[in-house]
Amino acid sequence: MKHVARKRFGQHFLTDGGIIDAIVREIAPKAGDAMVEIGPGLAALTQPLVERLGRLTVIELDRDLAQRLRGHGQLDVIESDVLKVDFAALAGKLAPAPLRVVGNLPYNISTPLLFHLARYAERVRDMHFMLQLEVVERMVAAPSTPEYGRLSVALQARFRMKKLFNVSKGAFRPPPKVESAVIRLEPLAQSLEIDDELLRRAFSARRKTLRNALPEVDFAALGIDRGLRPENLSALDYERITRSISRRRNCAP
Repeated sequence: MKHVARKRFGQHFLTDGGIIDAIVREIAPKAGDAMVEIGPGLAALTQPLVERLGRLTVIELDRDLAQRLRGHGQLDVIESDVLKVDFAALAGKLAPAPLRVVGNLPYNISTPLLFHLARYAERVRDMHFMLQLEVVERMVAAPSTPEYGRLSVALQARFRMKKLFNVSKGAFRPPPKVESAVIRLEPLAQSLEIDDELLRRAFSARRKTLRNALPEVDFAALGIDRGLRPENLSALDYERITRSISRRRNCAP
């Protein structure tokens, strides 16, 4: 039976064979890799992956699609909201080796999903995602650019990222309203420790200067101009601020 894309799940199914082949080449799956695919949908990417892997775990929220996928003998299907999946527990179940995570991510939850996945950076070998182009540009943005923000800092603190290539609307059925891109994320050898609440407060007031956005921070002691705005600071700067706040808290009577 033909499956009709469901708007509430943000479903746009990849159908372009050339793009699928390009993604698989970038992922370079090998037999035995502990790989998880998020949102396999109609299995356009799933099938070439599992042919190379031998076995693949997939996470699918849509009940009908999950039932269809269970008919595939080489797939382990997790029917769940991916935002509720504990990837640390999943990594422990699949293999001692770090996870490889792939997927054409639902655009309607891409940002919260990226924040969720960032929590498990130490359990991941790499991640390859199809995302809205605007989100990819935010992920890899440099400080002091319009695209740079909380997502940029949070991910750059944990991953080395590279935009691989753009994907046009016509590669999907139904076509989305936006352009897409494929990105690779690889965990840094040493993640930067940045307080999530600090980032949230900083970038919720990005029009303010640092002195007004984060008034508790002694920017002079850190050698940072407090007249700058939150988007002017690098991930390393935010780690220094986090450490400074932590030291002050620990020294407080």
